[in-house]
Amino acid sequence: MVAERRLRRAAPGANVNDMLIPSPDGQGIKQFLEIGAAFLFSAAIGLEREIRHKSAGLRTETVVGTAAALFMLISKYGFTNVLVEGRVVLDPSRVAAQIVTGIGFIGAGLILHREDRVQGLTTAATVWLVTAVGMACAAGLILLALAVTFAYFIVALAFPLLLRLLPGAMTGAQHDQ
Repeated sequence: MVAERRLRRAAPGANVNDMLIPSPDGQGIKQFLEIGAAFLFSAAIGLEREIRHKSAGLRTETVVGTAAALFMLISKYGFTNVLVEGRVVLDPSRVAAQIVTGIGFIGAGLILHREDRVQGLTTAATVWLVTAVGMACAAGLILLALAVTFAYFIVALAFPLLLRLLPGAMTGAQHDQ
């Protein structure tokens, strides 16, 4: 907040985040912090999945989240040489939309239907969530990504305990399908 006030006095209309970008090509400290945050948050979720012996574990979740962050950074900075000031020549945000579509195909491949059971649905949803976490980090929304990572751990660790308390509750193994 103080830094933002100082920056506004020095350069009206400037943003605090602009101070973190030493070069206009999108390869500065800020972007490395965003990729690093995506890596750490995705790895934390992946570690929980690994401990539970799920099919998408530490390596998968970390790679997906970090790759999503890289795609977002490419979307934000990779097309600056073809953009014209004041005009939309192309829409770089379409890259983000395509990440969501692409991850849907990966998620679909993780879901199996056997007899009367569906397996892999939570794993597919977790891969989708990790993708969003990576994208949020790369978009500079690190606090939102942290909040969603925290929310994931509530769902993964606290919800199974809560579900056991409900009348007619299934066993933990049945919920993990």
